[in-house]
Amino acid sequence: MRRRFARGAARPLRRMLRGGIPPLLVRSNELLASGQFAKGADGLEKLARAAEERGGRRAANLYLEAGRARIRAGQNAEGVELLKRGFGLLAASPFHHRLARAARRIVNELQERGLAEEAEQIVVHLGGIEPEPDTSAAGTAALRRPPLPTHCPGCGAPVRTDEVDWLDDVTAECEYCGSPVRAD
Repeated sequence: MRRRFARGAARPLRRMLRGGIPPLLVRSNELLASGQFAKGADGLEKLARAAEERGGRRAANLYLEAGRARIRAGQNAEGVELLKRGFGLLAASPFHHRLARAARRIVNELQERGLAEEAEQIVVHLGGIEPEPDTSAAGTAALRRPPLPTHCPGCGAPVRTDEVDWLDDVTAECEYCGSPVRAD
């Protein structure tokens, strides 16, 4: 005999699963934290492709993080391609304002690792990198934000105070899982 659920009984379960943090994201961030960059990048790439197919807004960030992980694993060519894909999606998204800041951060990171050729590939791909925006009146509000934890308590992804969306004066949204991240 088959069990039948009461009408709507499965909805809370579906909602919980849909709203939860993907275990693959948590596992990938754990792998990155333990220095297993290639394995972590595999998971992030899989998540990025799935998010892109769904038209998900987090695909760009996942590609950027996967690219960084590939480069840290010594897979520079693959990493640069993932970075380019992430930057392309970011440029086409409503969050395109984050592009210059993320690009500067990643190019600086590549140069610090002695990967000048890879950094130049990114600069050329983007057609140059915009100068730092004026931080006079508009930027001072961002400077007053309290410090956030360095990693999301939900998924373990890095949190960059200058690149997150702030939900209120002390809470930001994780770029990877959407969890609220509160200032300490």
